[in-house]
Amino acid sequence: MKFQIHTFGCKVNTYDSGLLQSRLQKDGFEATKSAPHIHILNTCAVTKEATKEAVKTARKLKIKDPNALVVVTGCSAQVDTGEFEHVPGVDLVVANSHKGQLEQLIRKYYSGELRERIHKSNIFKKEDLEAGGGVELGHTRSFLKIQDGCNSFCTFCVIPFARGKSRSLTVKEIVARIGELVAGDVKEVVLTGVHIADYRDGELVLDDLVEQVLERTAVPRLRLSSLEPLEVSDRLLDLYAREPRLCRHFHMSIQSANSKVLKEMKRQYTAEAVESSLCAIAERVPGSFVGMDVIAGFPGESDDEFLDSYQRLERLPWTRLHVFPYSERPGTFAARRKDLVDSTAIHKRAAMLRELSDARYTATLQSQIGQTKQALALRSGKLITRDFWNVELEGGAKPVVNEELLVQIKGIQGECLVATGL
Repeated sequence: MKFQIHTFGCKVNTYDSGLLQSRLQKDGFEATKSAPHIHILNTCAVTKEATKEAVKTARKLKIKDPNALVVVTGCSAQVDTGEFEHVPGVDLVVANSHKGQLEQLIRKYYSGELRERIHKSNIFKKEDLEAGGGVELGHTRSFLKIQDGCNSFCTFCVIPFARGKSRSLTVKEIVARIGELVAGDVKEVVLTGVHIADYRDGELVLDDLVEQVLERTAVPRLRLSSLEPLEVSDRLLDLYAREPRLCRHFHMSIQSANSKVLKEMKRQYTAEAVESSLCAIAERVPGSFVGMDVIAGFPGESDDEFLDSYQRLERLPWTRLHVFPYSERPGTFAARRKDLVDSTAIHKRAAMLRELSDARYTATLQSQIGQTKQALALRSGKLITRDFWNVELEGGAKPVVNEELLVQIKGIQGECLVATGL
């Protein structure tokens, strides 16, 4: 039986899809992009639009091939189960609570043993975190999920209800897995999770894990996914400053730079903490690429509060903003609020933040000219530097895939740096 996985959403889902692919192949299924018998939708639920997109995709796949099996799994299957219940194109709904049984459920479906179409239980009772993870042959980078679930319950976010409580792999498991990846010639590992700073292995925390990985593996490049301001510790910054294998790239989940809005989001830090963490990164790990998630138009956000956030961001050091106009997410605390910001104001604020981001990104891009960087050649023909810049070689030259080159930046093409090899 041939299958194809359609992945929606975040890097954690990318990892989970790799894991599903690996498990299915070990169970005798064949991965393909050509005429699959089974379509597996690994869905996202971060916005209601993400669920709608999955529903639309399921319908289209069934219309295109009525005989194919369409299976919906992932976060939408867990929190928006009802949205798929009466969709004719969906044959099976396998929530995150049952994702670990997906291949068995598919086999039971074909053998006629399954009586139920929907497979779901209380996600907060899930204790395990599937280890392993699939890596396609030839890939030079690998996401490695070290943690799943979240204990924060931010008022705009449904993810705890989709993924359950925070749980982690052990340091021993992670070190062993990275050793396997390096032996398979993976040159960069990205440690990812729903909230990686919640990582725990007994008394060990994220800083301990990073230190252990750097000490006990030969991974050439190690990158971290999203962090919050209070999670950028002095110890972590010390590791960045002294260890070149730890890529100088921070993805900061801040959402706002106004203390009142942050409190109403139930974030565990203030605007002053945002400022302190960004300044500490700039001072102690200079030249780092700093991307940040920001929500525009959270319920109750006044014009003055938005302007306070905007002006603070305007004067702080960072590289790029990922701007999200607030979108009401059913099932969250924020969705119950009546003081919604007018949609026109939301889009105006989002546009202001994007303009600020574009100007900052362009200026920082320009400042890279003349610098020398280490860049890893990807299968796409492009390269990615340790500090997260996309690079193309001058004259359209194609690097050897999976080779890390020393390059000198000569110019800019769109959002990409142009370089010559040294």
